[in-house]
Order: sequence, then C-alpha cells, then structure tokens
Amino acid sequence: MPLNMHRHVKSDGRELLLYSDMPLDVSVGVEIASERGSASHMRWHPLRGEWVVYAAARQARTFLPQANDCPLCPARDGHVSEIPFSNYDIAVFENRFPAFSADAALEQTLPGENVKVATGRCEVLVYSSDHNASIGQLSNAHLSRLIAVWGERVSALRIMGYPCVLPFENRGEEIGVTLHHPHGQIYAFSFVPAQLQRAAEAQASVPVIAQLLETLDRELLVRDESDALSFVPPFAMHPYEIWLAPRRRVASPELLNDMEREALAVTLGDAVRRLDKLFGKPMPYILTVQTAPRGFEDTFHMMVEIKPFLRDVNKLKYLAGVEQGAGVFLVDVLPEQAAQKLRAVL
Repeated sequence: MPLNMHRHVKSDGRELLLYSDMPLDVSVGVEIASERGSASHMRWHPLRGEWVVYAAARQARTFLPQANDCPLCPARDGHVSEIPFSNYDIAVFENRFPAFSADAALEQTLPGENVKVATGRCEVLVYSSDHNASIGQLSNAHLSRLIAVWGERVSALRIMGYPCVLPFENRGEEIGVTLHHPHGQIYAFSFVPAQLQRAAEAQASVPVIAQLLETLDRELLVRDESDALSFVPPFAMHPYEIWLAPRRRVASPELLNDMEREALAVTLGDAVRRLDKLFGKPMPYILTVQTAPRGFEDTFHMMVEIKPFLRDVNKLKYLAGVEQGAGVFLVDVLPEQAAQKLRAVL
C-alpha cells in the first residue's frame, strides 16, 4: 500500500511525520515548542523481575484541554498545534513528554547498581484531523492506512536499533486519557519488557496463536474476514476482551499483504463499533499491537488486543486486590457469553 509521507522537523528539534494516500499540503502554521524536562530513569524490581520507569517530566503534560485548545487539531487561524498544518490524514510526532528518550541521561548519581537511563523513543500517533472521530468511525480505507503506518513505524524504529516496539491506544478518561482527540502512542524500548518477553518465549516454544485460530470454538468468534478475524480469547482477562489476528503468521504489520491489511482494518473498526454499542456509549479500553521483539521474528504471530474497562452499564472493571496483589484476574463475564453479546449488537 503506497503511502505519501512528509517529514517535518519542529522548531524544538522533534520529528513530525505526515502520512496520506494523496498529495499533502505542507504549508506550515503555528506550532507548539517544548522545553526539555528532567530525564527519566529505570530501577530494577527484584521481586517482579522487571524494570520500573521514573518519568517526572510527564507530570506537566497537557490535561483535558477544551476542544478549541486541542494540541492535536490542525493549525488554523492562529491555533497553536503540535501539528502545524492546515489538514492531515494521519500524523506521528515525538512526544513532548516522553517516558523514554534517545538522549536520556541521569542528572544525578542514584544509589544501587540496578539503575539505568530510560533510553528509547515515545511517539504520538494521531489517527485523524477530525477531533471527534474514533477508530469505530473511520472508514475501512483509513484504518488500512493506520495499520500501514503502524507497520512503517515499527519497521523504522527497529532499524534505529530498538529491540521492542509497542503501538497502543489508551481510550477514555476512565483509563487516564488526557487528550480526547483520537490518537494512540508508539513506545520503542531499549529492552524487551518482561510481559512481552514471556509472550514471545511462549510462542517460540509452541505456536500458540496459530493453534488458537485453528481450533477456535465458533462460540468465541466475533467476525471472520477470511484473511483476518476477531474473537474473544477463551482465557480472556477482561470482560468483552477482543483479539484481532491475521490468519497467516506475520511478525509485524508491515509484513501484511494488501488483502490481509484490509481484512484486519474491517475487523478493527467492527470491533470498536461493537464495544461502543454494547452499553450505548464509547467503551474505554486499552488497545495494543503485539509485534515480535528482536530474535522472535520467525515464531511470533502479530495481533491486536483490545481490553475494555466496562463490565456493564456504568460499571467499571477495576483491577483490585487479587489482580494487583497476586496477578490473578477475576472476570465477571464468561468469554462465550461476551462473544455472544458482541455478535448480537450489530
């Protein structure tokens, strides 16, 4: 799928990329500039066997501005924006408040040996110039371009040397979203996070996703587009959790062919529309694009996971004592029941 891309370097040195399937208007307007905040660092958690990141600069990030002050809307009539163009299709830029950065450096000596600088890259991926859009409202063609951009960025960040890249979206104030404009993020890590390492190792041992797709109970199916499908995993950890996967094993979105990408786009938009209709309002969720960490390209099966945070109308799924303290999830809705309800809403 050919994509037009325009690269712009913001006045503060951050990179901004515009993507479209049509020629782009590249006249520059007024843009937001940033000041460098304090650097982040990581400390090793010996009981959990994973890194904890300390990113104090993120405390200053923009918090729920009015729509006319949205920093992700196009620059127009003097409106100051992170994206200083009058219109755009999909945009990616380096986060002004990153948890990880390529030039991170410790500003003070910290105690202990298990402390590292939080090197990496954090990008904001803006789905559309329309402030009121969502994945469920975007066309299949637009979602296909979004998937292509996921793939392009994953590939580019790996070439930069990052061993693990995670595109994701936090949706809804219930999740902690601070900007309502439709967008996600992309984190490129200088290490492989423990949870992603475990998932990759599991697939290296056994083709988990391929076997799941081959043996999936039709009761768990949400939508089948031949080259890709959506379903509730039989071991779902959240009520109404949905996974989307191409039938053919590929390690990352850039390896999808046109038909696979278009099928995945259909299932993506369909899944979000079903979740939004389930309780008659936008569903808060966490969406992650699971891609192969370095060294697992030959065994990893990419997929998209959507974890909703409503278990019923006006009832949030809280991660409480057992989930937080022991890692044992208590799920209020059986996967088969969740899939049946999701199939019925459209």
